[in-house]
Amino acid sequence: MKLTPSHVDALRRQFPALARRHAGSPVVYLDGPAGTQVPQRVINAIADYLENRNANHGGLFATSRESDAMLDAAHRAVADLLGAEDPETIIFGPNMTTLTFALSRAIGRTWKPGDEVVVTRLDHDANVTPWVRAAEDAGATVRTVEVHRDDCTLDLDDLRSKLNARTRLVAVGCASNSVGTINPVRNICRWAHEVGAEVFLDAVHYVPHALVDVQDFGCDYLACSAYKFFGPHIGVLWGRRERLERLPAYKVRPAPDALPGRWMTGTQNHECIAGVLAAVEYLADVGRATTNHASLNRREALSHAYAAIAEYERALVQQLLTGLREIDGVTVYGITRDDRFAERMPTLSLTHTRHTASQLAQYLGEQGVFAWHGNYYALGLSEFLGREPEGMLRLGLVHYNTPEEVERVLTAMHEL
Repeated sequence: MKLTPSHVDALRRQFPALARRHAGSPVVYLDGPAGTQVPQRVINAIADYLENRNANHGGLFATSRESDAMLDAAHRAVADLLGAEDPETIIFGPNMTTLTFALSRAIGRTWKPGDEVVVTRLDHDANVTPWVRAAEDAGATVRTVEVHRDDCTLDLDDLRSKLNARTRLVAVGCASNSVGTINPVRNICRWAHEVGAEVFLDAVHYVPHALVDVQDFGCDYLACSAYKFFGPHIGVLWGRRERLERLPAYKVRPAPDALPGRWMTGTQNHECIAGVLAAVEYLADVGRATTNHASLNRREALSHAYAAIAEYERALVQQLLTGLREIDGVTVYGITRDDRFAERMPTLSLTHTRHTASQLAQYLGEQGVFAWHGNYYALGLSEFLGREPEGMLRLGLVHYNTPEEVERVLTAMHEL
């Protein structure tokens, strides 16, 4: 089933932020890659937790038991979101970056001089520097995969050439948060495992747009951020049980050795975990609405939701790219061919010959179009493209955006 205009209208009504106006016009939110807006149910879930069951973990009284039941439900929901079979392998933490540093510190203790770690020039720095620092501490060698300049895709031949018996870990993103490139992670996981290496996937920019399946991907670890998929500011880490149980987790002595507690150090942000549960249910309900089957289980509903979202967003990004081609002075980075839209997310970065990225963002902001400029922490790619220190303008579409909003953006760009 498709996301029809009536579906999108109904979904948009669930997001209070979309009612905001600026300079007399509705705001167009194209800042989704930095953090999406949230539906009312997420706001309600956070407030309901704080109002009715705000308690610490493991108490023998009603509010603590209710809080723990919510936490268990949230672990199950995110397991469904990621295609994980074991809810106890779902770890919550402050954000993806903090979780990745914690994991890299633990994994780095298993490395030694002569070991090698593979990162890429396409990634957000949260999937680069944690591994570089861990390698430095262990005396291991870091090898960086290059990028094709013409379409901002990974040089897969270069990646394969850097894999060998000394490779211990490959860190790669599912999709670029800067230029939208989708990486062939199933192949990358297979190639890494052939030489005995583990794979860590950054799915932060993937989860808002496409269905994750950690079993199908074949990865060993995967991280994402709920505030990128219509939830609150909190991070998620998944790992294979045998690895999470074996690694030397940094934790306090009273913390449990069992999963997930050995990785969830300190008191967690329970109210935001309640919001994550609501965000996953929102996405599942998108699938139930588009199929008109309210009885679908959560994973089935999520699968249908993402299929409908991908088709809808592909039409939006095609409309945007087609319009940008008609504007003199604009250069769009990444995949731009119509027949390759399945290889990209609805996120693109651009530059203009006569205006800096900050000038573009400032002008659009004055017109009520909210978009980011800079490098968005994809520093390696921005350096490779020669865009530092100014960076690029990023336009990021999600399923609550509309064709009419895309036309507003194009009109504003033409006027500039």
